[in-house]
Amino acid sequence: MSVYVDDWRQLATIRTTTSRWSHLTADTTEELHLFARRLGIPARAFQQKPGKPQFDHYDVPEELRIQAIALGAVAVTWREAAKLRRRGRSTATATATTSGLGGASAPGPAAGDHHLPG
Repeated sequence: MSVYVDDWRQLATIRTTTSRWSHLTADTTEELHLFARRLGIPARAFQQKPGKPQFDHYDVPEELRIQAIALGAVAVTWREAAKLRRRGRSTATATATTSGLGGASAPGPAAGDHHLPG
């Protein structure tokens, strides 16, 4: 099982934090929550799309993105993260190991691919 953090880096202010924000996801919701707790992310920050667990995520500021990678999260591009979501969690780990995830690319939006909490 794996936890992933993308390179979205959307500049935004959420609550009192202005940063570049990315997405923290995982192969399972349980694994995602456990990892988020390790990073000190409050449960209220969890974002979920009912019936579609592949969209479960936490938005993380740049400093937590770096910390997540240091703790073992797999760094993926935002495009690779979208591919993982489309394929669903059952193949996420296989995809990460066979496609060489983690390469650098310029971040940017994909239609309907992002939202930040207000």
